[in-house]
Amino acid sequence: MNVLRWLAVFLCVSSTALAGDARRVVVVVWDGMRPDFVTETNTPVLWKLAREGVTFRHHHAAYLSATVVNGTAIATGCYPSSSGLFANYVFQPEISSTKMIDAGEPSVVRKGDEVSGGKYIARPTIAEILRRAGKRTAIAGTKFVALMHDRGAGGENEFAKMSSVLFQGMSVPNELIIFLSALLGPFPGIDDVHSDHWTTRALIDGLWRGDVPEYSLLWLRDPDHMEHKTAPGSPESLAAIKRSDNCLAEILSALEKRKLRENTDVFVVSDHGFSTIGRSIDLLPLLNRAGFHAVKELSGGPKNGEIMVVGNGGSVLFYVIGHDVTVTQRLVAWLRQSDFAGVIFSREKIEGTFPLSAAKIDTPTGPDVVMSFRWNDKPNEFGTPGMIDADWNRKPGGGTHATLSKFDMHNTLVAAGPDFRRGMTDELPSGNTDLTPTILSILKVAAPQKMDGRVLSEALIDGKPSESRSETIEAVRAFDGGFWRQYLKISRVDQTIYLDEGNGSVIAKP
Repeated sequence: MNVLRWLAVFLCVSSTALAGDARRVVVVVWDGMRPDFVTETNTPVLWKLAREGVTFRHHHAAYLSATVVNGTAIATGCYPSSSGLFANYVFQPEISSTKMIDAGEPSVVRKGDEVSGGKYIARPTIAEILRRAGKRTAIAGTKFVALMHDRGAGGENEFAKMSSVLFQGMSVPNELIIFLSALLGPFPGIDDVHSDHWTTRALIDGLWRGDVPEYSLLWLRDPDHMEHKTAPGSPESLAAIKRSDNCLAEILSALEKRKLRENTDVFVVSDHGFSTIGRSIDLLPLLNRAGFHAVKELSGGPKNGEIMVVGNGGSVLFYVIGHDVTVTQRLVAWLRQSDFAGVIFSREKIEGTFPLSAAKIDTPTGPDVVMSFRWNDKPNEFGTPGMIDADWNRKPGGGTHATLSKFDMHNTLVAAGPDFRRGMTDELPSGNTDLTPTILSILKVAAPQKMDGRVLSEALIDGKPSESRSETIEAVRAFDGGFWRQYLKISRVDQTIYLDEGNGSVIAKP
């Protein structure tokens, strides 16, 4: 289909306006936004929106507290154990037999769907669910993660055929990016500070050109992009937060101009929190000096007992080739006696660890061992609390995430609109997995199967209150000279669980 023909069809379909009082939902993701930076000074637009709706004080990321994991959790309402995606970087031999892959990179996503029969994400996304129910969607992201929300654009029904997804200057169908580039100029590039503004205008002036569909999602790169380069709380990161606030202002203004604000529920959410790197730990030489055969890439074919080490910032995945139990147990024992391990999860039952299922990361293609780095609540040079050890990919003093630190696991959620209470602070635990069930409830679309998240009913006008409870689980293992202790704090609302934090330490014998 050439560009002019596609545009004619797109404008014809998208201009088929919904009724004026039809319910719409818009989700705006501020990548890496910590809730403690939502203030009247930093984020005046979001601050005002929160006063008009509901602030979720105890909102949670899914672990690993990373972008691809939580993009998928937001899109599916499910934890990694159900969706299959548990980290940004993984080793998956059927996609790449010798080295790790970026789980959100478009070519990897397409290859993943190819080898799995369309089940790279094992559960349907909200865009897929809504289109099958006869509703239109619009997905636009400055980052690749937007593709995780809608891999089926151009697919199974008339709504899918006219659905488009924009991700980091690419699109499905390709005609969309050609049209947007002619309209707005070329995508500035992920490193350009104007990239979020470009994507916001692409949604408003492009995907909303005819009418605003029932469901839209805008994924912004900031403040995450700048927090990685500097640190949370830096002047550059605060400026990035202000840019995200300006993008939110553009979305709200566009809804106002179309007289749709009163009929639209707006969610502002982040995928995870953020921390500052105190130490960078290069595990490969440490492991090899300890007598392991640790690698970042396989050569000459896989060898039983080799350990493929895959860094994810604040957590590391260990794939023991051949699932050698002896090597795995030695690895866990070595990690337990280190000064950087926070929480250790293992596929096999090993004393002093938690099972992968405790973090909802037990998947068929998962690693043998997962380690979350240790953290503390000390402030960085800008006075922002939350310091972590992290892998070798970034330098000390910069920012990253993906640990079980409370500063990584607690993130931002504000919701306002006709279905939400006004001026409420929700004290119950909530999480990224709760967005899809709540949005489906608002749009009166049944979920095709049970999700891990819940409907945030206590925040809805006609919703019912719920109660929460919490617990702390521990794993302890003695060794010569001391013992290892790790813990995991968990909150629950009904059957939904949220990981609050986890950490570990070595305690010397008196």
